[in-house]
Parts: sequence; C-alpha cells; structure tokens
Amino acid sequence: MSDGGDAGGGGGPPTDSRGLARRIFAPAEEAIEELGILVQMAMRTLAWTFRRPFRVKVFVAQLEFVGVQSLFLVGLVGLFTGMVFAIQTVYGFRRFSAENLMGGVVALSLSREMAPVLTAIMVAARAGSGMAAALGNMRATEQIDALETMAVSPIQYLVVPRVLAGVIMVPVLALFFFGVGIGGAYLVGVVWLRLDPGFFFDRIQALMDKSDLVQGLVKSLVFGYAVTLISCRHGFYAKGGAEGVGLATTRAVVWSVVGVFMLDYVITALLTTV
Repeated sequence: MSDGGDAGGGGGPPTDSRGLARRIFAPAEEAIEELGILVQMAMRTLAWTFRRPFRVKVFVAQLEFVGVQSLFLVGLVGLFTGMVFAIQTVYGFRRFSAENLMGGVVALSLSREMAPVLTAIMVAARAGSGMAAALGNMRATEQIDALETMAVSPIQYLVVPRVLAGVIMVPVLALFFFGVGIGGAYLVGVVWLRLDPGFFFDRIQALMDKSDLVQGLVKSLVFGYAVTLISCRHGFYAKGGAEGVGLATTRAVVWSVVGVFMLDYVITALLTTV
C-alpha cells in the first residue's frame, strides 16, 4: 500500500506542472485561435463582398449608423483634442519663444496620429459595440440560423455591409475630426491666447505635407476595417445567451482598441522613413 501511495504521490507534481504550463500558455493559445477565426471571417467577408445580390439598403443603413450617428461624438472629441493640444503646445514652445509654431505642430499631430486613432476608438466604442450587441442578440435568438435555413448568407447580409461602412466612413470621420480639431486649436491659440492668425495658417502650410494627410487616411481606412471586422466577429460567434452577448460586446471594444494601437505602430513603421 505504501508503494502505491508513493507512486500516486510521485505522479502529483508532473500533473501540477502540466496544469501550470497550460495556464501560462492559455492566453497565447487563445490569441492564436482568435487570430485564426478573424482571418477566416475576413476571407469569407471578402469572398461575399463582390457577389450578388448586393444589399444596398442594408449598406446605406450601416453608413448612417457608423458615420452620421457618430458625427457629434467625433466632433466633440476632436474639438477638445485640438484645444488641449493648442494649450500644451503654446505652453511648451513659449519657453523657446516659438509659440507661433503651434498651428503647424497641432495640424501635424492631428493628421498623422490623433485624428485616425481617436476616431477609430470612438467608432469602436459607439458603433462597434452596437454591431457586436446586435449580432450577438441575433445569434442568441437564432435569427442567424434562420437566415442560413432560408439560404441567405449571414456573412453577406450582416457582416459585409457593416465592414464596408466602416472602411468608407471612418476616413470621412477622421477628416471631420481633423477639421474640428484645427478649429479648436484656432479658438484657443488665436482667439483666446492672441496669437497671430497669419502665423497660425502659415505654419500649417509650412509644416504639413500631403503625405501627412494621406498617412492619416490610410490609417483610418485600415482602422475602420479592423474595428468593424473585430466587432462583427465577436457578435457573430457570441454564445451563452444574454450574458454571452454582454461579454462579446465588451471583448469587441477591448480588442478593437488593442488592434487599433497595434496596427498604428505597424502602419507608422511602414510609412515613415527615419
């Protein structure tokens, strides 16, 4: 009996170590699995994008949901972002008597980074969460299964219009963010702090180039695709009833924001020459 007890006791540590190893590597395995599901959905979405019938009404409704309904939120964030940047820039550059550079520096920061990144985060928080919740609710109530029963592709009917709307409207919203942000910087710098308006616009023209705006538009296009695809993925495959829908919505927003920052670094590294 004692030998059996020793053998059983000797089998404990390897089992515990295997369990510990699983717990350590579980996040990596989950991330790889998540990436695989996302790539699969991206391929299915691409395959259904150019196949008839084209869901024009659904697409227009998603354009309105992603773009028009986000205007106020994006504009509000853009306004205060430009105002904060203006105050901080003037405060920092005043030490070197270079506060007239404020307009150009704010425009450069907004066009290359802040406008596309913050716009994508706002779209993820508002439209992305809504997409995940809507698709998750449809999955929980078996509406997606009903579409498949009627020989209607759920990817084409539900996912494609949302992804296309994100690709089109996020760059438009980023341009709107940029314009409102410049307006906020003008209010603070010229109207409030009495900087010369001529220097303000002249520095924008001198420091900004078309490539800066193009980089911001490229980023916002990629962000729009990523945010809507990630949101649709989590909603489309939600499970567990109402609790599962809430969890899918939370994951959609979190992973969308993480994806935006990861893609921001990759695109910046590719498009920026040091």
